[in-house]
Amino acid sequence: MKTEKEKMMSEEPFATNDSELMNDKKNARILAEKYNHSSEDDLVLRKTILQQLFGKCGEKILIKPPFHCDYGYQIFVGENFFANFDCVFLDAAPIIIGDNCMIGPKTCIYAISHPLDAQERQKNIGLPGKVTIGNNVWIGGGVTILPDITLGDNIVVGAGSVVTKSFPPNVVIAGNPARIIKKVVV
Repeated sequence: MKTEKEKMMSEEPFATNDSELMNDKKNARILAEKYNHSSEDDLVLRKTILQQLFGKCGEKILIKPPFHCDYGYQIFVGENFFANFDCVFLDAAPIIIGDNCMIGPKTCIYAISHPLDAQERQKNIGLPGKVTIGNNVWIGGGVTILPDITLGDNIVVGAGSVVTKSFPPNVVIAGNPARIIKKVVV
């Protein structure tokens, strides 16, 4: 029988209040708090904390505090990554971000949802769903990305958008729900 963490890591429904997972969240919050209170000038310490927190991160990475996540170890970030102030990544499933990506302030990436049925929801069930963001993606401020989403390379996401479905490469998307506004010439 699988543990709740094994279920989560396999993107199966899992109990969010499982003691092992609660401990993992606590450890992530400790690291995020260290990061959020570190000196802007201590880039070596900040990178070391992110390497401990994330499943993988590139050499050139900058996240403006505060930053929050659930587990951290399900976040995989490529080279040359920037995230502005007050981003939240709920990583019950993998959040995979390619190279050369920029994320605006107050952006939320949710790799988890919960059952629509109220009785199921009361059982603290999480429904993980991987989020994949390609290379050279620019996500404006205040964007919300829901679970089970793939954004192709070279996408621009307009500020304030709510991304409820996947999009192919080389497009500008915006709105609630986000839709294709135009194609990007590469």
